[in-house]
Amino acid sequence: MTSTAPAGTTAHISDLDQARRRILRVLVASQVLSGAGLAAGVTVGALLAQDMLGTTTLAGLPSALFTAGSALAAVAVGRISQARGRRPGLATGYLTGAIGSAGVIVAAALDNPLLLFIALFVYGAGTATNLQARYAGADLAAPGHRARAVSTVLVATTLGGVAGPNLAAPAGTFAERLGIPGLAGPFILSGTAYALASLVLALWLRPDPLLLARAVAARAEEAAAANPAATPEGTGERRGGVVLGALVMVLTQLVMAAIMTMTPVHMHDHGHGTAASGLVIAVHIGAMYLPSPLTGRLVDRYGRMKIAAASGITLLAAGILAAAAPDDSVALLALALALLGLGWNLGLVSGTAIITDTVPLATRARTQGLVDVSIAVAGATGGITSGIMVAATSYPALALTGGVLSLALLPAVAATAYRR
Repeated sequence: MTSTAPAGTTAHISDLDQARRRILRVLVASQVLSGAGLAAGVTVGALLAQDMLGTTTLAGLPSALFTAGSALAAVAVGRISQARGRRPGLATGYLTGAIGSAGVIVAAALDNPLLLFIALFVYGAGTATNLQARYAGADLAAPGHRARAVSTVLVATTLGGVAGPNLAAPAGTFAERLGIPGLAGPFILSGTAYALASLVLALWLRPDPLLLARAVAARAEEAAAANPAATPEGTGERRGGVVLGALVMVLTQLVMAAIMTMTPVHMHDHGHGTAASGLVIAVHIGAMYLPSPLTGRLVDRYGRMKIAAASGITLLAAGILAAAAPDDSVALLALALALLGLGWNLGLVSGTAIITDTVPLATRARTQGLVDVSIAVAGATGGITSGIMVAATSYPALALTGGVLSLALLPAVAATAYRR
């Protein structure tokens, strides 16, 4: 499907740099808000399910549900963006995440596990939208600067992502004053943050980055037709690049989701409170996003393949450290989760750059949405199997397995590099 740029879009082409700066500012503002919404729910989702169900076995189900919900949302956001632009797609996704947050609060107040699971599924739309926003940052970027554009959007999530988990305890206290279970408190923060992110995008993401990029590309094609000697950027889709980019992001998401989901439960089972687990998750979220500017520069300078390989090695180190950390050591668990977040960041930025380089504008948003479905399914798989594996074995076994699994990236990257 192709979309015609709306009236008025081409007026902005003459001042493309100004449009880029404005778009990035709005995306940064929305990501700060959505980061708080994402991180707050991640911090207590597993604990809330464990409290309501009375068992650790299904503690990974919340992560599985909202990542499964993000799979459906990724398709929807991708299709809306393909047809109408990034602004309506992203705004709708965040609004849906806010509705899911409200559902979690109601479910906790009613002590209704079924409603909780449905609401967590809907809440996953916020996760999908948070990830898809990175593509919007790259829509107008030059090929040699795409990873840096992606990283600018990702790093904006850091502020909200670090603040969200640390506000879990105060939000819980606030919820209890309202007569709501304390563990549902962070979802009050999530719902508010997602709703505000939706509002920011709906009002101020103008011009739309994807529609403007299409208008710029149309102008370039017209110029190329008038001057056949000029060679425009290739628009053919290279399947190998799509597969590799998807694999890098899928595998890093699987390993990250599995270990991250069970870390708060592991800490809770060994006597650590919500504040301690919130601190560890805050460090993890910070490591997921804070290194993004450096990662973007490394990807653009040294190439997508080398940084993708580095992500696998970093995740292996994270798994080994998490497995070896003493149960009473918050510091070592925080370091392990920091490495886990860094490995995920390296994989996401390099994988996103590979996908954006590979897919033409005519099908870009739809393909990106489908790739993010795979990422969401991987996260859901990691989340739901993590609780089962810990119940059957142990948290160290889960962490070590995830670290070893991440090494599968190395032969895939090597094979693709060899074919080129």
